[in-house]
Amino acid sequence: MSKSLKRVRAALDDAGLPVEIVEVEKARTAQEAAEAVGCELDQIAKSIIFRAEESGEAVLFLTAGGNRVCADKASALAGEPLGKADAALIRGQTGFAIGGVSPVGHLSPIRAWIDPRLLEFPRVWAAAGTPRHLFALDAHVLPGLTGAVAAEFTE
Repeated sequence: MSKSLKRVRAALDDAGLPVEIVEVEKARTAQEAAEAVGCELDQIAKSIIFRAEESGEAVLFLTAGGNRVCADKASALAGEPLGKADAALIRGQTGFAIGGVSPVGHLSPIRAWIDPRLLEFPRVWAAAGTPRHLFALDAHVLPGLTGAVAAEFTE
């Protein structure tokens, strides 16, 4: 088991969530993930990371699989301009590689927001630290688990 996957498992266990992590052939995109687990595209909780231009830190936007983050709305929520996060920043702050960023188990605390669309589902799926591992949980647990604030930030 990879270090990333172990961190996600530990975060879920520490939260008292008896969540099963499943391995699929591929889930690098939300569409691939939805097809792999047999759910709606919007039931995939994408972890989108931006670089906060003033602080230099990574910020997280959890969005429904079919939605896109609006950079202007996201910047307004963050209170500073946001830019593209490179692989080094993402790996350095979250501990995850692009394509497997989980909403939990980050190396460092991260400011986060959640798309209200995800909260319309009783169950959502998220990356478990690798591009081939996913877990499902009650969508309403995500804000408390991640510290994410529900806000409108999609296009």
